[in-house]
Order: sequence, then structure tokens, then C-alpha cells
Amino acid sequence: MGGTAVTDDASPVLESPAVLDGLRKDAAGEGDDVPEAPPKKRRLLRRVVIVTVLVLAMVVAAAFALVMERQITLNGNIERIPGAFPEEAGRPAKAVGDAQNWLLIGSDKRPGEAGNQRADTIMIVHVPAARDRLTLIGIPRDSYVRIPGHGNNKINAAYAFGGPKLLIKTIEDFTKVRIDHFAALDFQGFVQMSKVVGGVDVYVSRKVYDPANKVTWPQGMVHLEGEKALLFVRQRYGLPGGDFDRIKRQQAFVGAMGHKIISKDLLTNPFKLNDFLEALTRAVSVDSGVTLSTLRDLALELRDIRPDTVDSATIPTLGTATVKGASIVRLDKKEGARFYEAVRNDSLGEYFKDNGGLDDLQIVS
Repeated sequence: MGGTAVTDDASPVLESPAVLDGLRKDAAGEGDDVPEAPPKKRRLLRRVVIVTVLVLAMVVAAAFALVMERQITLNGNIERIPGAFPEEAGRPAKAVGDAQNWLLIGSDKRPGEAGNQRADTIMIVHVPAARDRLTLIGIPRDSYVRIPGHGNNKINAAYAFGGPKLLIKTIEDFTKVRIDHFAALDFQGFVQMSKVVGGVDVYVSRKVYDPANKVTWPQGMVHLEGEKALLFVRQRYGLPGGDFDRIKRQQAFVGAMGHKIISKDLLTNPFKLNDFLEALTRAVSVDSGVTLSTLRDLALELRDIRPDTVDSATIPTLGTATVKGASIVRLDKKEGARFYEAVRNDSLGEYFKDNGGLDDLQIVS
């Protein structure tokens, strides 16, 4: 028979590895690559990375939740005053640009507490549109003004008669300066805030005795903290310049406190910052348009403010007088008109350059 004979001792011939590889490729499809299983080490590394990312995400989420919870708590501490502003009709126009005017008062009682409230400290803080300076404008508490619906009286009586709304209305009527925000500081909170920042130093130009509290303030640098700070800013009797010196004291202290608040020592210390914010939010009452975010954003905008960029002045006056046996401060209407115009036009720098009138925050009586 024809064909090729196969002997009994013939052994099967195995294909070479190269041939087998070719067959595998053909079986899988020409040109297709079959992925190799990842090594155990690579799988372990991936698992570690995934777990690490999940843990970090959980930590970030937890931190964010704590921050939000803390912000909600602090925001809840702040007392809001509904209806703090007069009716819009008849109010002055807003200041030029993005300038703001905050009315700050210091009082023994928060606006929501029962009983007559007397504004012990009255101050307008002018924040220019450039956010490069601050001007603290003191209003003597004995300023003799017309209080709508109550005739002529000392300006601090407006707060007792009608709270923030009547005080703001009174100030806007005689200055034609629009008040954008209102904040009242309870004096006990003031004490705690001064403790948190470690107090401030002011220079007293002469030895002064406080007969009401039997305290002597020596000439030179004086450290103010806690109750001592409160006594210093509230002294009324024994001051050479009377209420005017008292205003200078308050402005000097506020300026020094402001510098401490925006200092790196406070802002970079989360524990101290938290204590300060806790004291601040428990002591301050604000109009309903102010939130913790409002205060935070303003602080960030003013982060470059230094002691030498904080100006201090008192509204123009003509000295003191007596009305019905009570000491009052007479306002200078002519010079006041020019001064208030500069506030409205955000041009106080030019006004002070041409007319003077700045107080020295570093030296007080």
C-alpha cells in the first residue's frame, strides 16, 4: 500500500514553545493581548492606598463637621436684634463705594435685657472702601442733640428711650451719615475678651486718680486686662479732660485690642482663637444682617491693619455747658457738617490732612 510507514518505535514529536505561543495567539484572536494577573504585592499596595484614602476622607469629613458644628454654635451665641434700624424712608444714602460705618456701643446690659439701657460708650467705626485704615469716631455720651419724639437731650438717653433704632435715627439725623451695622458690647464680655488676648498696654501721660473706684493710674505704660481694663475705660471723674479724655481712653483700648485680635499670636493659635470667639459671640449683640461669616470676612479684609493705620477722632464740639443743672457737650454744627461730609464721601484722610483733629491713640490721660 502506498503512503508513509510508521514504525512501532516512533515517538510523538512535541511542538516547540514558540509554536505553542503562536497557537495560543491564534486561539485568542490575532493581535489580542491577554492581561496578566497583577502580582500580590501590587494588589496589596492598591488596597492600602484605597484604605488610606478612605480614612483620610473620613478624617476630613469629621473635621469639617466639627468646624461646621463649632461655627453653628458660635453663630448661635450671637444675639440678633430684629428691627435695629429706622424705617428706610428718609434715611441717608450709603457711603461712597464699599465703605461701611459701624455703630458700636458699650453698655451694662445687652439690648434684650429688661430695664433701661444707657449707652456708656458710643463710637462710629468708619471702614474705608480700600480697607487700608480704620477711623474710630467718638461721640460724647453727653452730646446735646434732638432725639426724635423726645426733644433735646443727651444722646445716650436715646438708647434708653428707644434702643438701637432710636439711637441710630438720632445719629443719622444730625450727621446725615448712614449706619450700616450695629453692635453692642456687654461689659462683662468685654472683661473676658481682654483676658483671652492677654491684655493690652497703653501709655498714660500723667498720674490720674479715680475717686469713684479709689484707683490711681501711674504715669507711663499701663497694662490693662480684665476688671482693670474695665475700670480704665469707664472712669468718668478725675480726668483732666472729662468725657473727652474718657473717649480717648476707650479709643486707645479698642485700637490696641483690635491689633491684638488680628495678630498672628491669636489667629494662629486655634485654642486661644476659639476662646476669644466664644467670649466675643457671647458678649456682642448685632443687627440681624450680621453673621459670624460677616465678622470673619471683615477680619480677613482688615488683616493688614496695624496700630499706625488706626485713626482716632471725636466729632466736632464747642466744649461743655450746663442745661437745667446738667453738664452737656455742645456740638459744632458748622465744622461738623464738613466732617460728616468727609465720612459720607470716604475722604477722611483728606479732611484730617487739611483740618487736623486726630487724637493720639498711644498717649492718654
